[in-house]
Amino acid sequence: MKTILILTILSALSLSSVLSQTALEIATKFDKEKAAAVSKYIADHPKAEDMDSALSILVRSNMAIGKMEVLPDLLQKRYDLQSKGPDASPQILLGEIAQPYIEAAIVSDKRDQAKAFVAQLKKDLSTHPQAAQIGQFIDQISAGLYLPGVGEKMEIAFTSTDGREVDISKMKGKVVLVDFWATWCGPCVAEMPNVIAAYSEYHDKGFEIVGISLDQSQSSLEGFTKEKGMTWPQYFDGKGWENEIAQRFGIHQIPAAFLIGKKGTIIASNLRGPKLEAKLKEALEE
Repeated sequence: MKTILILTILSALSLSSVLSQTALEIATKFDKEKAAAVSKYIADHPKAEDMDSALSILVRSNMAIGKMEVLPDLLQKRYDLQSKGPDASPQILLGEIAQPYIEAAIVSDKRDQAKAFVAQLKKDLSTHPQAAQIGQFIDQISAGLYLPGVGEKMEIAFTSTDGREVDISKMKGKVVLVDFWATWCGPCVAEMPNVIAAYSEYHDKGFEIVGISLDQSQSSLEGFTKEKGMTWPQYFDGKGWENEIAQRFGIHQIPAAFLIGKKGTIIASNLRGPKLEAKLKEALEE
């Protein structure tokens, strides 16, 4: 009777522990276990017939838990198993391998490795019947590799829409967010409340924002910034995607944001919501 009571209590405690976890915590736990198990399987069976499937599962598991730094090497191994040339599958090589490879390389600062991969990819697919369209798609998804990276400087100076003189090189000692955006960009507008909140919270502590607007209507830009209380300077030349500063830095999609640390070099890019605030706090405390 006592044993049954103890088991019942332990069972209840175990259930309570599970119920106290969030769905994300539960999923993350299983993704970590899956990644560990599949990694062991690959190590134990280096010539397994289902190696491509195993690598695909491992990529998805690591992506789910945020281990982006391991993805380029895993995806390279998957790439090496695929057919190339006229018989290649663009869906697999581009959608399942190249695109996540490039995205992970940008996040984990492995741009040079990804540039070499892109060059090989283009060569391997140069004889495919759809080579021209494939080349255009590769250029599109790899554009981010050529954007300014961590440790680099952004030389930007201009007169803002309200007449202020802006020169990032003179902002050393402050943390600066360079934000490429537009009022017509849905994701930009959706993220703006987080940016505004960060500015309100940390501006007095040394945080500055420099907006680079890809709008074509200055009245739309000024009306939006006034309505939202966005008091930081904005660059506007009315050229849309041909915006001169955006062209100089290879910006082909927005939002695109670069966080510059107190020493004047990029410390992160494209941070959103809580990630922006966390990195911002860390940079301001240095």
